[in-house]
Amino acid sequence: MKKIGCYLILFFLSTQFFPCFGQEKPNIIFILADDLGYGDLQNYGTKDLRTPNINNLAKNGITFTNAYANSTVCSPSRAAILTGNYPDLVGVPGVIRDNPLNTWGNLKDDLVTLPEALQKYNYQTALIGKWHLGYKSPDLPNDRGFDYFKGFVGDMMDDYYTHKRNGVNWMRENNTEIYPKGHATDLFTNWSLDYISKKSKTKKPFFLFLTYNAPHDPVQPPKNWLDKVKNREPKATFKRQKMIAFIEHLDDNIGRLIHQLKKDNLYDKTLIIFTSDNGGALQYGASNQPLSGGKGDLLEGGIKVPCIIKMPNQQQSKLSDEKILLMDIYPTLLKLIDGKIDENLPSKEIKSILNKRYSNNREMIWMRREGHKFGGRIYYAISDGTYKLVQKNPFTPYQLFNLLEDPAEKTPLNFPEKFNFLKKALAKHLQESGKIPWQ
Repeated sequence: MKKIGCYLILFFLSTQFFPCFGQEKPNIIFILADDLGYGDLQNYGTKDLRTPNINNLAKNGITFTNAYANSTVCSPSRAAILTGNYPDLVGVPGVIRDNPLNTWGNLKDDLVTLPEALQKYNYQTALIGKWHLGYKSPDLPNDRGFDYFKGFVGDMMDDYYTHKRNGVNWMRENNTEIYPKGHATDLFTNWSLDYISKKSKTKKPFFLFLTYNAPHDPVQPPKNWLDKVKNREPKATFKRQKMIAFIEHLDDNIGRLIHQLKKDNLYDKTLIIFTSDNGGALQYGASNQPLSGGKGDLLEGGIKVPCIIKMPNQQQSKLSDEKILLMDIYPTLLKLIDGKIDENLPSKEIKSILNKRYSNNREMIWMRREGHKFGGRIYYAISDGTYKLVQKNPFTPYQLFNLLEDPAEKTPLNFPEKFNFLKKALAKHLQESGKIPWQ
């Protein structure tokens, strides 16, 4: 009788999460923006920017106010999402580039990526958009669990229309070089619509990792979008006008994606995640208000990101202040499909998604290794959920802040006991990460 009772409880929970499927698994679409600022969405408080499609996603989803990327730059954050682990523990403490003198990571081969884990549960997997975790086999998307890849292998495009980086074309369909025409944001959406339409005719669930490179610089909104913003926001600087138009163009493309899901009767059967790989780049007109800092540093503005998760068949908005790291999405998705989770991973299940009570006291660590002006040095931050110990760059001392009382990190604290406690906890992590090769 006890076993029967347990099975009934499990069945009840599954129908609460996925009431439209019975026992079927949901489709999963993970939309990752590039350098989207915490203060650059309408539902996060911005006044000069309109994002109606992301707003509607939030009206049917959970909006997280304390979501963090695992790093302040691209490659480490992506490595964390795909492995459920800290970037420096999987060999990616910094940006991976096609330049042997300025590349700072190499994703470990002996680990199970999120798409590989989902494949074990009958998922079809695809990456459309930006990769940025390796330039040749065995570090390409098809090597790391994606059945299908169409997008950009490199770190960034020098132009959203020519799609080249330093004169090299990194656009690929699986392993074949391609030469598509059009704005990259539109292309990635078009390819995603085609993929969704094809998969709607199959019985297998799919996982689509849609990784836009907008609004990463160069900030290139289509002319008609920029003209519209210029007329509507004449008092904004030209730099800000471009960023507004760029994000609104991205929002429109997300609207196209949602429309396709509804057209194919998949919207209520699909779990949708929308977030950013790190904070906004202030020098290009992004906003991380009300936070300090931006992309490239470990202040809150560089690592705190907007995050919305819409569950299948969800028709109401929820707000969560649960502190999460993007690496937490990995075990949470596996939990939701009743998959096996590696207990040794430092990532946590997102309790807001699982309808469980949560505590905001947890250890969180961020890092970045970089060349350029930092000479390959690494710098860190660590938080226990209330206090945060942060090094703004490799050449500055650590400072302690109380995030509850001082979320903008304006006033460093003199609290030796907490300072030393967090410093020791970070030292333990450094010992572990020191064992991991990244070249």
